[in-house]
Amino acid sequence: MAAETVQPGPDESRHTYRVIVRGRWDGLSAEATERLLADVDNHGLAQHRFTPEGSLSYDAPLRSFTYRYEIVSDAADGEEMAAALAEEKAELALTAAGYGYRELRSTATDMDTMKINRKRR
Repeated sequence: MAAETVQPGPDESRHTYRVIVRGRWDGLSAEATERLLADVDNHGLAQHRFTPEGSLSYDAPLRSFTYRYEIVSDAADGEEMAAALAEEKAELALTAAGYGYRELRSTATDMDTMKINRKRR
């Protein structure tokens, strides 16, 4: 008879991280600049959401941008791994779109360990 393996519950092994990846536009071609400016109204803060696919936000001066990602990852890997995964996703998306960028940096928050302070009555 084989030994039974007990798997940790979903809350114990996987955590949800909200990651903000920031960067600066760099070396944008005329075509890329035109595409970004044509779509700027669809990438403001009002449309900014944490999603697995990433949500891109920027404004018309085209100096900097922000991606917001929701990353589900092994809890043991922590916030650093979630941030690295989000930066990799941002790099792939920006490269696929033909957008030049530099200075990517990110911050991650573990939503499963975040304490919520509720108002007392």
